[in-house]
Amino acid sequence: MHMTSAAGTEIGSTEAGLPGLLALEQIEEDLFRSTAVTRDPRGLYGGQVAALALRAAAETVAAERHPHSLHGYFLSRGDAAMRVLLTVHRDRDGGSYSNRRVIAVQRGKVIFNMTASFHVTEEGADYQATQMPDVAAPEDLRTANIGHRLHGVEVRIPSQPSPGQQWPSRVWMRAQHGLDGDIMHACALAYISDMFSGLAAVPDVALASPLTSIDHAVWFYRKVALDDWVLMDLQPESTAGGRGMYRGRIFGRDGTLAAGLAQESLFRPGTRGPGGSAPQDQRSAARRGPLAG
Repeated sequence: MHMTSAAGTEIGSTEAGLPGLLALEQIEEDLFRSTAVTRDPRGLYGGQVAALALRAAAETVAAERHPHSLHGYFLSRGDAAMRVLLTVHRDRDGGSYSNRRVIAVQRGKVIFNMTASFHVTEEGADYQATQMPDVAAPEDLRTANIGHRLHGVEVRIPSQPSPGQQWPSRVWMRAQHGLDGDIMHACALAYISDMFSGLAAVPDVALASPLTSIDHAVWFYRKVALDDWVLMDLQPESTAGGRGMYRGRIFGRDGTLAAGLAQESLFRPGTRGPGGSAPQDQRSAARRGPLAG
């Protein structure tokens, strides 16, 4: 998809999938701007701005350092039809770790801020406590047509942990275009990590409004190829006071635990429709609202 600025100049395309969507223009040292835009009336998808912020941060660290965690706050609704300005603050460069803060701005307003940490690859004990759920392989499933907001990402849905869920909390995903380099794979993981929700498995509760992200964290345990299938498995942690918290894991197709994540969202209960499901408009909206307002 191509769009133009007010002056009629083409400012970006999402036809190249994630590589195009997550492309950056460097304006000055530690100052970057996104290039691709979309016509999404629901606003800027949170996973996109998180992935852009991580990529901007990665541009300022040594090539041998890779992200191992990010923590972000969604502060204001973003506009998907506008580019995002990203300022990187170099908080620390130690012997093994680098820390960066990124501020994402549109129209002079901060929409997202993030802290990310990068680490030199080291050898160490390799153990994972949780195994991948026993679900159908992606090759045995059809591509899902569920109206999600991901560009350049294919989704397939295996059996779900709870019957009658409003929307999936366990999904196979992969980028539809090749990704070049470990940083792009990490950014692609950040991009998909904000889609769907573990709160889908909360029993006997429907939603009165879209799930709007408040804060989000990702821990990158092991490198994984996002242009191959990964399984995201999300579980509810708590709902109280109009907020919901869930945790999740992302596995490589071989069962390797690639990442962990946690998110808090707005969670305002509604009324379930006939048969225990939410009305169709609620189910569509709940697949991820815009940045928190």
